Amino acid sequence: MKHDAAWYDAMYNNRAMVPDHAHHFAQWKTASAQVRDQELGFLDIAYGQGPNMGLDVFPPPVAGKSMPVLVFIHGGYWRSLDKSDFSFIAPSFTHQGALVVVVNYALCPQVTIAQICLQMTEALAWVWRNIRQFGGDRDRISVIGHSAGGHLASMMLACQWKQVGADLPADLVKAAMTVSGVHDLRPLLHVDFLENDLRLTPAEALRVSPACMPAPKHGKLYAVAGGEESAEFLRQNQSIRDAWGEKRVPLCAVAPSLHHFNIVEAMAQSGHSLHRVASELVLGE
Repeated sequence: MKHDAAWYDAMYNNRAMVPDHAHHFAQWKTASAQVRDQELGFLDIAYGQGPNMGLDVFPPPVAGKSMPVLVFIHGGYWRSLDKSDFSFIAPSFTHQGALVVVVNYALCPQVTIAQICLQMTEALAWVWRNIRQFGGDRDRISVIGHSAGGHLASMMLACQWKQVGADLPADLVKAAMTVSGVHDLRPLLHVDFLENDLRLTPAEALRVSPACMPAPKHGKLYAVAGGEESAEFLRQNQSIRDAWGEKRVPLCAVAPSLHHFNIVEAMAQSGHSLHRVASELVLGE
């Protein structure tokens, strides 16, 4: 069934679907600034030489040895937002004993989505090679991403790590969680408001779509979307289960009463059912 430009815009314009989205962005920024003021963190560590290739490391209040590692990748349609907006993700996980790494990447249109994927492989390779100095267990790395970050988290699970570095294990990422992720980028070719920034071609959209790739040989992926999201985002969530199968995607769920922005807040809220799911993934409980 063919759709017109207005339909695609309605399906993928999350800010239009959530009129108070600016309130959520402001809340994230304020809460994240408080975390950086009040929690121990090692900020703006370079993981590569390119633009925006930095990360923040947040250890638990009582640091241990061989702590599980959570790498969080932010969203923003690959063209907006910053790691500094998402420090608020850390405390609910660090207080459970996990080491949290919040990563940045260059934004479109300065780079392409394919280049961002490569930056994320550099970030994860850096984590595997260096996280022991912070007390992290490089054999217990999980990745969680929101929206465009959900796409990138899925890509990291599918990555051929031996092609990134001969020293890297094939199963570098043990588990991942995509929160309101986009897994088939081909529909974005029809979204007018993204065209100038993403500059997607049909070939690249196919090449960087995890739902168009074979299922990874290692690891597991949890896929979650909010019940108040568009029909397309619900379809995107299901698409990765359909593509990779139940063995590789054992959890594919819709979280009721959540939209595209408060779902990431719920994931970081201690006691929320979505946070319990994320914790189970990260801590291996």
